Amino acid sequence: MEWRDEGALLVMRPHGESAAIIEVFTKAHGRHAGVVRGGASRKMAATLQPGSQLAVTWRARLDDHIGAFTVEPLKSRAGVLSDRLALAGLTSVCALLRAALPEREAHPELWRRTMTLLDALDADGWPATYLRWEICLLEELGFGLDLDRCTVTGASEGLAYVSPRTGRAVSVAGAGEWADRLLPLPQGLAGDGAMDAAAVRDGLAITTHFLARELAPVLQGRPLPEARSRLVDLLARSA
Repeated sequence: MEWRDEGALLVMRPHGESAAIIEVFTKAHGRHAGVVRGGASRKMAATLQPGSQLAVTWRARLDDHIGAFTVEPLKSRAGVLSDRLALAGLTSVCALLRAALPEREAHPELWRRTMTLLDALDADGWPATYLRWEICLLEELGFGLDLDRCTVTGASEGLAYVSPRTGRAVSVAGAGEWADRLLPLPQGLAGDGAMDAAAVRDGLAITTHFLARELAPVLQGRPLPEARSRLVDLLARSA
């Protein structure tokens, strides 16, 4: 069995004396693990960093074996290591992909959005891109938010809340006396423009609610990954 693909490294852990087991989020083969011979060596340290974009070749005797990777570096994202907030964003992406995605299942749109986000971590305004990436992740899990029209009145104007049960938008008029039970809908979340720090914070409160709910069967009572909690905390301070 053999295939070639491109992906981002999610995690590397030593295996034996000099090898390493890595997990890569690939374009056509999803989240996939394999052994890299010599992967724990100093020579490979710069290549096998979380977020690094790699060309990988996977080989195994049988399809259900863990198999072995050979890797070639395509793009280093070491630049984010000196930026505490950007590094928190990168580690949160890697941790959520590992927690949320089943192995060996392709998610091409999420893969594209992930590469775009990782490339944006050294630019201004990336927290809004990250927030929309979490919304894309929810869609891949089968729970997309519906923020175009009020679920009560059908209106597309005056949208101010999100239902914590359905993930659908609610207008001020539609909320009525239930407003205090709804999640605030930050301005700009439904679009693709810039968002200020407070809007990103409010948007993350929405994705936190739905990620915790949708990932509950996988997490089995555990909280969302600590790396994501660290990022949310840092972004809340900036707001």
